[in-house]
Amino acid sequence: MKASKIKKKKSFFKKIFLKLSRLLGYEVMDQGDLSLLSSDGNSENNSLSKIGKSSLTLPMGTVNITRPVKSLDIILRTCASIKMLTQSKERIFEKKKSEYTLRCLKSIVNSINYSKDELKNIKIKFTIIDFKSENNIIDKFNSILQNNFFSFEIKSLDYDKYSTYISEKNEENKSVTDNQKSNMSNIYQSLDLSKKCDDLIYFVEDDYLHTKNSILEMVLAYEKFSSQLNKEIFLCPADYPYLYRDVENTNILIGDKSHWRTINQTLCTFLTSREMISKYYDKMAQMCKYEHYPFEKPLHEIYKKEFCFSPIPSIAIHCTNINSIYGISPNLDIKKIWEESSF
Repeated sequence: MKASKIKKKKSFFKKIFLKLSRLLGYEVMDQGDLSLLSSDGNSENNSLSKIGKSSLTLPMGTVNITRPVKSLDIILRTCASIKMLTQSKERIFEKKKSEYTLRCLKSIVNSINYSKDELKNIKIKFTIIDFKSENNIIDKFNSILQNNFFSFEIKSLDYDKYSTYISEKNEENKSVTDNQKSNMSNIYQSLDLSKKCDDLIYFVEDDYLHTKNSILEMVLAYEKFSSQLNKEIFLCPADYPYLYRDVENTNILIGDKSHWRTINQTLCTFLTSREMISKYYDKMAQMCKYEHYPFEKPLHEIYKKEFCFSPIPSIAIHCTNINSIYGISPNLDIKKIWEESSF
């Protein structure tokens, strides 16, 4: 009984000490297992970095944040009815397209909620722009998005409006497919929507599965790198296999939990700021009017002028077929990420 009382006293004083330390701007770490101690005893997802204030990575010290993130808009482009845009091969796990769309959505929502305490001070809005998904899928969208601390909206793609801007012939002088037209139209509507956003925008396709820490990692990395470089940047959450085809020079920076390297190519899933959208809107809109080869060529031209980073290892996987150089990122527990995104 006496030992129990002493233990309770120690626990009480420990909580008071930890709270006082945080009020004074300090964190306490257990040197035995390098976990960040908290007054509630939960250290699983605690980060040394503070959104909008500082980025701290052991043993590198602190980077003061001069470019805080005010808000995050996530714009998810969905089409649960189209199996593959340009390929006929089966995706990894060989499921219906709707399965990937729903797991993509669920994985992002899981990631936001996993870091709820850290993200609660920035405004988050989730928007889906959907093309011809069945009503039961839309109902599942609503079910996944409801009762969260962020706002959401589900829009239908205005295909009749945006498809009129698309050239009938592509860069190879072939006819642009209907599937590609819907994709280009959705990107265009997403860009137009992003012009009304306040700060960061994450454009994402509906076949990307995200790790639990992906959203927080991108927000913290954006703040840190923008503060270090004193400029706006681009982030891509996927570490694509095709980025390793050639030996190229790169720069490595340290984010919160991941290393990030400079890249000069991405697909159409990326995060950037409204300032960058305003600066390069016309260039990005070229992807929506004329089908280039590669499709993302206008983006790649932007990356020749601006910094774009991707994480090592990846914090999102692109669910294409297993042999695609644009798909599964290396050195990941793919099955675990798939199972964590169940709905």
